Amino acid sequence: MNSVIAPADALPDPLSRATAAEAIAEATGADGRVNLLDLDRTGLETLFSGVGERPFRTVQLMKWLYHQRISDFDQMTNLSHKFRDWLKAHTEIRLPEVVTRQDSVDGTIKWLLRIDGGNSIETVYIPDGKRGTLCVSSQVGCSLECRFCSTAKQGFNRNLTAGEIAGQMWIAQDALAHLKEGTHRVVTNVVFMGMGEPLLNYRNVVTAAEVFMDDLAWGLGKRRVTVSTSGVVPALHRLRELTDVSLAVSLHAPDNALRDELVPVNRRYPLETLIPACKDFVRNAPRRHITWEYVMLKGINDQPEHARKVLKLLEGIPSKMNLIPFNPFPGSGYETSSNNAVHRFQDILAAGGLRTTIRKTRGEDIDAACGQLKGQVENRVKRLDPTVRIHRDLHTDGAG
Repeated sequence: MNSVIAPADALPDPLSRATAAEAIAEATGADGRVNLLDLDRTGLETLFSGVGERPFRTVQLMKWLYHQRISDFDQMTNLSHKFRDWLKAHTEIRLPEVVTRQDSVDGTIKWLLRIDGGNSIETVYIPDGKRGTLCVSSQVGCSLECRFCSTAKQGFNRNLTAGEIAGQMWIAQDALAHLKEGTHRVVTNVVFMGMGEPLLNYRNVVTAAEVFMDDLAWGLGKRRVTVSTSGVVPALHRLRELTDVSLAVSLHAPDNALRDELVPVNRRYPLETLIPACKDFVRNAPRRHITWEYVMLKGINDQPEHARKVLKLLEGIPSKMNLIPFNPFPGSGYETSSNNAVHRFQDILAAGGLRTTIRKTRGEDIDAACGQLKGQVENRVKRLDPTVRIHRDLHTDGAG
């Protein structure tokens, strides 16, 4: 079976940063208009220099787009009339369409966003004191079939564009700016933990992350943007080289036998390859650490022996562990670990020197908790071995 999979060192361009010319081509719609939200600062500078505009135009435009959230070119009054006319004729600012918004009693907000005819994604804002975390989606559905995740049950349609990812931030920030008087909330952190496997949409995720961190755009600090992965090792190696985001890894099991069952990507990239890649990610970077995600499943992975195996597995890696109470959904076949089991697990890890927190369940009343995001997905993926699918997705645009 694995004979059809190319070795990691033979992986092609999808694991490199898109050139400005490639990004512009990919951002150009069927009508010839370029969606400006698909481009980072370098892409915008290249686009505008091609029509004789100087770099300061990019600075001006980005401030209108992101600092002021202005999408009407006529309102960008410090741009010349000639340049505004060119923008109106050749570009657009295309955002996902808000289908529904749900507000939880705990302040969590979930949006269902339509991105094309039959596909929608979900985005969640989670307030916690002065911190506000936006959980963004990177794909329409997910092809990795993690057994405990509701998104995986819907199948997979395609990768999101950089603009569709970055557009989730635009929609959230605009909504937060219009909350009732006296309510002040902003996005301080972004996590790529919504629908999809971010590292199977590598190029667009990296571009969107750069926009999130750019001072002319959303201006988030490098430690405030976190990319999560189930363990796509070749992309993980490349991520360290090309951007400076934080990393979260969906572990969920301390050995290959159990992880093969819960996280099928492990059959392609087992712990013997994943753990060294994570060590490489933090090597010679004293301020970096890995955040490990571990969903607690009753009687499956929540026993003391599992905790002791986790300690041994992660020994020597600067780490933080997030224990996540399982959020049930119809047909999952799993149950939530008891509070006693979760705290016992935490105590064992903490006693072993591993900083461990138990994630609060937020937005459960609106199905916005971890593992519950579903959206609306026109599935284009037949059920085939996940190792073959990963090979295909890394060698194409992920569209099937």
